Amino acid sequence: MNEYDSNRIYDTVKKIGYEKTVNYEDANCYLLNTCHIRDKAKEKVYHEIGRVKKIFRLKNKPLVIVAGCVAQAEHEEMLKREPYIDLVLGPQAYHKINDKILKYQDKKKKLEVTEFDAISKFEYFSKIKNQTKKISSFLTIQEGCDKFCHFCVVPFTRGPEYSRPVNQILEEAKNLVDCGSREIILLGQNVNAYNYEKKRLAHLILELEKFSGLERIRYTTSHPNDMTDDLIDVYKNSKKLMPLVHLPVQSGSNKILKLMNRKHSISSYLEIFNKLKKINSAIEFSSDFIIGYPGEDEKDFKHTLKLIEEVKFINSFSFIFSPRPGTVASDLPEIDKKKTLERLEVVQQKLFSNQINKNKSLENTTINVLVENRMDDKTKLFGRSEYMTSVLFSGSDDLIGKIVKVRIQKSNQNSLFGEIINQSNKKVA
Repeated sequence: MNEYDSNRIYDTVKKIGYEKTVNYEDANCYLLNTCHIRDKAKEKVYHEIGRVKKIFRLKNKPLVIVAGCVAQAEHEEMLKREPYIDLVLGPQAYHKINDKILKYQDKKKKLEVTEFDAISKFEYFSKIKNQTKKISSFLTIQEGCDKFCHFCVVPFTRGPEYSRPVNQILEEAKNLVDCGSREIILLGQNVNAYNYEKKRLAHLILELEKFSGLERIRYTTSHPNDMTDDLIDVYKNSKKLMPLVHLPVQSGSNKILKLMNRKHSISSYLEIFNKLKKINSAIEFSSDFIIGYPGEDEKDFKHTLKLIEEVKFINSFSFIFSPRPGTVASDLPEIDKKKTLERLEVVQQKLFSNQINKNKSLENTTINVLVENRMDDKTKLFGRSEYMTSVLFSGSDDLIGKIVKVRIQKSNQNSLFGEIINQSNKKVA
């Protein structure tokens, strides 16, 4: 979501004359958009600010803005601890950035804006065209979360669940497609909780299905409790919804899920898995796992390994538990770090093995690839499979933005390598 937010911030500040630069030394404004999900996020901000201070030691100081979830959570401390920071902007106040920049330039007074105001934010952004010209584009449809998982800071940094109006979303999606996007990834902290005037995520997907020029639809990140039957049924009817379901489970142990306040069970998770597999056996799952959550013992850990083996997640994110300030879990006693690291390594090896096996199974098969760009070294085209796997192959630039058939020759854990074939199964020179 940070990429989407950053793009929309840039669309806004262009209105007052700012342009992007890849050279730090040329900047007269430095904006750091932050995430508070992972460990040591706050310290990483200060480290980055320190790096900027060194760059501009012998130059005029740039305007320094810290935005995003770390700004929301730590705004008062930030301004006190690091005088080099000029503006602090929470994630629901991005639409106010121009006003605050101009105000700062006029009065040179440090400012922090951290109130929750998602409605005004998206009303503002709906009036500014999304300038992203990527083949695959993000589109935020929902923000915030009401689940209050005991390890998660999102309800405190993003606020309560808010769903954008359907017409806003469809208008922005149309603009993205008109600008060349062929894939849209619907975003939300809890995207499948989307519910605007009883119109849910399933409705949005079927509306996007009608868009000429749009080839692929994805969504992330989801919660198992909001994986409703109407959303599951979309997989029966949609030709554009991709067969990869990112559905974080966090643990394979019901005991740990209860301690996390996840409000779902392993049996309910597997019920979703089985329903989708029954609709289409080609559907695959990815997930998130927290390893070493307080209270996790060897039995709990084995349950997680069992779930990984049963579902065979083809791409997942696994992290050691890190206490986030203000959450219930932040006060719980942590598990021995060495033991947690050992468990993480075992989990990651299993997940990596699943990735390798999935990619290996695609060798000597022909798959559909959405071509996104040319690699930096200019030798290969880059695209993604239906499962989001990177695919590299030779071809001409006129294929960018198109879905092509690629015969996979070899693979590794993260990528597929192949050659384009035409409709008559002949190699394309």
